[in-house]
Amino acid sequence: MDTGDSEFSIDDVLPISKNAIEATLKDTVYNRKKVNDWTNSLVALVLNGLQNLNKPFKYAVTCLIMQKTGAGVATAAACYWDTVLDGYCTVLWENSTIQCVVTVYGAGISPSVSKHGEH
Repeated sequence: MDTGDSEFSIDDVLPISKNAIEATLKDTVYNRKKVNDWTNSLVALVLNGLQNLNKPFKYAVTCLIMQKTGAGVATAAACYWDTVLDGYCTVLWENSTIQCVVTVYGAGISPSVSKHGEH
């Protein structure tokens, strides 16, 4: 495995996240009854895309969907990890009625540790 495969790449994650958002929310009008379905679909699409990268990472994906009313929103993230190999990517997307924030966290898995934690 080359070093690039073991480092978190925003260039890999960003298009996966953007495509999942577009596939789920493009031309959609906010509907509170559909938000749970949208968030579940979005995180599943992102995780599937990340899994297809076949890189040695554990991923966590969060999704916030809210009605766009003109109110402000702020998010923050702090992580204690390997700043060279691990990383995160946040995508803000909006249309006239929806604001969506998707964040992907990637923590590298050491190649010396097997799936069962054996050395």
